[in-house]
Amino acid sequence: MAADRARAERRTSASRGKDTGIRARDRSFHPPELDRLIHERVRLGIVSALAANDSMSFAELKSLLGTTDGNLSVHARRLEQAGYVTCAKRFEGRTPRTEYRLTRSGREALERYLNHLDALVRWARGGSA
Repeated sequence: MAADRARAERRTSASRGKDTGIRARDRSFHPPELDRLIHERVRLGIVSALAANDSMSFAELKSLLGTTDGNLSVHARRLEQAGYVTCAKRFEGRTPRTEYRLTRSGREALERYLNHLDALVRWARGGSA
């Protein structure tokens, strides 16, 4: 239904002389699906921050991303389960310290994700993907 409405709107816009931005070559670009695990805002923030740093503590990530303990914990656990980050827990005196690092798999996944976004941007700007 929505697709039919969109096609009808494009035809109507074209008949009124409006440029819809849709070209035959545009339809040939079929990018792979985004990595849904990384695409979520907090997880993308975690992976990006860890790509720029050797490691980061839970407190550093929480402060940087402006998130709650529970939210950060859930997202970091998902990335850990996927093998994108490692988590090491230790104590400094009596204070627990949790350190996260990006794994090789996580770095590769981020690189694929960024390459995909770059291709989408080039395509959207009218260049070749």
